[in-house]
Amino acid sequence: MNYTSILSHFNITELNEMQKATLEAIPKPNDVVLISPTGSGKTLGFLLPILQLLEIDKTNNVQVLILVPSRELAIQIEQVFKQMGTAFKINCCYGGHSVRIEENNLQHPPAVLVGTPGRIAHHLRRKNLIVDDVRTLILDEFDKSLEFGFKDEMEYIISQCNHLKKRVLTSATALKEIPDFVGLKHSVELNYTTEHKDLKSSLILKSVRVEGDDKLEALMLLLGKINAKSTIVFCNHRDAVNRISEQLTLYKVDHGFYHGGLEQIDREKTLIKLRNGSINLLITTDLAARGLDIPEIEAVIHYQLPTTEDTMIHRNGRTARMNANGTAYFLLDIGDHLPKFLNAVPEEESLPKKLILPAPCEWKTLYIAAGKKDKINKMDIVGMLLQKGQLQKDELGKIEVLDHSAYVAVKANKIIKTLQLIKDEKIKNRKIKMEVSS
Repeated sequence: MNYTSILSHFNITELNEMQKATLEAIPKPNDVVLISPTGSGKTLGFLLPILQLLEIDKTNNVQVLILVPSRELAIQIEQVFKQMGTAFKINCCYGGHSVRIEENNLQHPPAVLVGTPGRIAHHLRRKNLIVDDVRTLILDEFDKSLEFGFKDEMEYIISQCNHLKKRVLTSATALKEIPDFVGLKHSVELNYTTEHKDLKSSLILKSVRVEGDDKLEALMLLLGKINAKSTIVFCNHRDAVNRISEQLTLYKVDHGFYHGGLEQIDREKTLIKLRNGSINLLITTDLAARGLDIPEIEAVIHYQLPTTEDTMIHRNGRTARMNANGTAYFLLDIGDHLPKFLNAVPEEESLPKKLILPAPCEWKTLYIAAGKKDKINKMDIVGMLLQKGQLQKDELGKIEVLDHSAYVAVKANKIIKTLQLIKDEKIKNRKIKMEVSS
């Protein structure tokens, strides 16, 4: 099978060693356990080879079922599969998404279905989902699904898939044991946690000693020094995330914050803004340490130190992805010590005496209150903004169209004028609410 045209959609000319191994191992008659660091390209690593397992003329039911621990990961996999540009259909199901939309989608089943265990189990119990034709099961970030308490749902789902021929498990760290309910048989392990040298060598470690007793002030100084360009700040607790966000808001620094206490739509909007450049700085708990589509992060800051080695690996894995360079900073208070499991001595980074705020982002996000289910597509939006909004092509950035909404990156210095120009315009003969996304 020739993958050249698919890879061209991702501007990739050659697969990495891990992806070449999955391309060879997954189509064979054995189960596969893939262990590879965050950012190494696991999603494409298992999506490419399953194309060989799909039957183009079998359209009655789902053929491949992918279970993931989070809604964000489900959305990411759906986007990657669609970007591949194949003839096969994919849908995703997750908590916070409209059950009615999912039920309608399942009336015309996709070849590939991706979802969280809770929502997939719900559709199975309601008989919305038939798994008689599911031959391939992928448990992506399997250890995280167990950690999130999805054992019972996964066990139930697997028990309903009576015609499975292949199981693929993926994880960013080694699995201590695999429960019997998974039903692995004749499995092959592909372990790239020790061999992914490029990823390790491209990560620079630095420690920052806080002078005085104000860690938050030290963080602000560090963000100013590095200009907070494409940066994630990790905290152990939500209250720390909120406290930092309040300080950044006070100084009018563009940023987003992300943790489990937020509504799903607010978490989704934050990630969209990070992807389209409307924010470069994300303050988060470890919820964002893995399984999210966050590209080109240049710096990770451990505001509160990771409590385990796995946590540190996943946090650091948000930068230095796919052989890009990145820096991880450890912010050390008076009573803080570098983690014992850190097998390196970080370079010491000094802080400036004077606070210099990071530069504002060059993009803002335009919210449009209509999406795919309203028959609105990217070309409709592009046409309106270029013609009626008088934007140049380089003033229009990334566009993401969801079920009933769309988000468009527009140059920050143009967005107010653009809104004024399009305020009375229609899309597909409909008056649609449009505003700067808060």
